[in-house]
Amino acid sequence: MYNFKTSLLIAGGLLSLSAIHAEKKPNIVIIYVDDMGYGDLSQTGATGYTTPNIDNLCNEGTFFTHYYAPEAVSSASRAGLMTGCYSSRIGIKGAFQPFHTTGLNPEEEIIPEILKTKGYISGIVGKWHLGWQHKFLPLQQGFDEYYGLPYSNDMWPVDYAGKPITKEVAAADYTIKRRPTFPPLCLIEGNEKVKEIKDLDDQAQLTTLYTERASRFIKEHKDQPFFLYLAESMPHAPIAVSNKFKGKSKMGLYGDVMMELDWSVGQVMKSLKDNGVDDNTLVIFTSDNGPWILFGDHAGSSGGLREAKTTTFEGGQRLPCIMRWKGHIPEGKVCERLISGVDILPTLAKITGAELPENKIDGIDISDLMMGKDVTPRKYLWYYWKTNDLEALRDEQYKLVFPHDYRIITKAGIDGYPGIQSMAHTDMALYDLRRDPGERYNVIDQHPAVLLRLLKEAQRARLDLGDGLTGIKSKNIRPCGKL
Repeated sequence: MYNFKTSLLIAGGLLSLSAIHAEKKPNIVIIYVDDMGYGDLSQTGATGYTTPNIDNLCNEGTFFTHYYAPEAVSSASRAGLMTGCYSSRIGIKGAFQPFHTTGLNPEEEIIPEILKTKGYISGIVGKWHLGWQHKFLPLQQGFDEYYGLPYSNDMWPVDYAGKPITKEVAAADYTIKRRPTFPPLCLIEGNEKVKEIKDLDDQAQLTTLYTERASRFIKEHKDQPFFLYLAESMPHAPIAVSNKFKGKSKMGLYGDVMMELDWSVGQVMKSLKDNGVDDNTLVIFTSDNGPWILFGDHAGSSGGLREAKTTTFEGGQRLPCIMRWKGHIPEGKVCERLISGVDILPTLAKITGAELPENKIDGIDISDLMMGKDVTPRKYLWYYWKTNDLEALRDEQYKLVFPHDYRIITKAGIDGYPGIQSMAHTDMALYDLRRDPGERYNVIDQHPAVLLRLLKEAQRARLDLGDGLTGIKSKNIRPCGKL
């Protein structure tokens, strides 16, 4: 329901897109944290710590409760965000490793490139993870500035406690078996390595370094339209926190890390205000995928959703998403419409007047929904995983899950070390997500008409993108970038 202030905004008429195009173009800030679960915010039930700055974003913007990351793991999710495509369409699956020779195809048109046509300057601060070789780095993909890590903060030749890994230890532990061959983990500025991240003390400074650089970017570009992509490395394992927040929460190190991330959001918002651009900046806050619960007390909460990262159950892809833009996005509203990270690119194109990429995309313009209109722009969401498996799909209410194998945690880790996981299998199931977001009760026999409709949508998906589970090939998949 709308609050009183929201009702006044809509009654008075939020600014139309044509009026926005006639004004100064809005600045855009996307804050993309890493491995945060649905239950990791005050607004979604976190205990032992609070997230007041993110809560304030909710108060000043709209909270989207049915937002989905493009996929349930890092590189594929970030590719979907940047391109507006299901990652299957652009040939990207899983998470790129330091030994991979592939990355996001530079031929793909991504957010900074479409915004550049409207005079935007673009900067990324934080984790890239769409290819670490020179041809795949952000400056070759349309960004003007880059400061951060080329991939995940656990991709280094040490273990999760920051200790060097011997070959003997690696051979006995599948989670770190290739680590001794990894190059040093380095901060990159532009295209050059500027600092080596050697231990957890260095990791503990990442959030502060990112926040300072993001604030500097805002200050330096306040007089022109800008796009800032702040891709935090935390709370991805191995987690670490600066002395400013060490021991501050009642939820151990993970709570401390979340408090520092909340501080980072607050500092970015302060920078927008201090530099006089707060009123004309669209801020989007979300996560790349669900929590990595393999790490137990060093991982987040899926908030009662089923499973977590690396699965297509709700805990893997359904995440909090907050959008704030004063005078345009209703304040204090909760929106339960279905949206996805692939919808962000076409929405930014619409509100800035930019042209969409020439290649086919999967995202849908949600600008009307974002600005408070009672519309349903997205009818269905496809959950692709592994090489190119259609494991599930959903509409506004129901989710159809197809038979597939998935990883299940059989023992959670402690003190920063991973636990144990094994494979499980699910049969075909239909879940009513309005009543059962935890996907516990199969109602497939109760809704034959819903089942038939979703099966027809599944066939449409398979004819478009293919499906490894049913052996259907597709001619619509574009190649990822290769060296």
